[in-house]
Amino acid sequence: MSRIERRFSALREEGRAGLVTYLTAGDPDPDTSAKLFAGLAAAGADLIEIGMPFSDPMADGPAIQEAGQRALKQGMNLRRTLALVHELRRADVATPIVLMGYYNPIYRYGPEAFARDAVGAGVDGVIVVDLPPEEDAELTRPARSAGLDLIRLATPTSDERRLPLIVEHASGFIYYVAIAGITGTRSADSADVATAVTKLRRFTRLPVAVGFGIRTPEQAAQVARAADAAVVGSSLVQRLACNLDPDSRAQPGLVEAVLADVRALARGVREARN
Repeated sequence: MSRIERRFSALREEGRAGLVTYLTAGDPDPDTSAKLFAGLAAAGADLIEIGMPFSDPMADGPAIQEAGQRALKQGMNLRRTLALVHELRRADVATPIVLMGYYNPIYRYGPEAFARDAVGAGVDGVIVVDLPPEEDAELTRPARSAGLDLIRLATPTSDERRLPLIVEHASGFIYYVAIAGITGTRSADSADVATAVTKLRRFTRLPVAVGFGIRTPEQAAQVARAADAAVVGSSLVQRLACNLDPDSRAQPGLVEAVLADVRALARGVREARN
């Protein structure tokens, strides 16, 4: 059983959904980023998504685009992202870690080498936003061989003809994108999310995590009543950005400010079904 399977199994036993948090690797600088990721689990994150910085993040809104630019300017790349995971695993062997991003850095790294090195560093799964099921075989095969979960995306436009293709060969969990559009621009509708999760469960037994458009503890709680996990990213990235000086350097208190938001989100998720 993988870390992701164990974590969702434990959440089911607890009778609650999980909180998945997203931040970009290397934002605003490698040292601050490492401190942030190291504190997420203790603050209440059940799974951790690490954004792989990329110069053309087409699915992301301004907040995550700017986070990626800050990280790239600090020299962050895919190899250093894997090194970050390796260091995190020295202190935390249990929390699932999922990389999220775009295929270009993986393609340049080499799919087989990426899958091997990612698992070696302690990565449990990968979400590749711009790699549709029709074109992901060159990553699916080495990922499966290495033991790396390939997490597929479903969206509000995924109909009953396409969903079987999406869930086929998926592993870990299904990531449901709750809004049509880019990250961080508008909020998800809880009724629409509940309907979509119910439909997805007809096609897969994998857990369903819902992201995009979830910003507050109240919204996270609403999602947690229907889904197996709520994913929060843009609002945490924006909290980080609010604690930068004009030169994009971390101000004192940045790490605590972000982790305080994570604690509030975790309370919302944990109390959602009470």
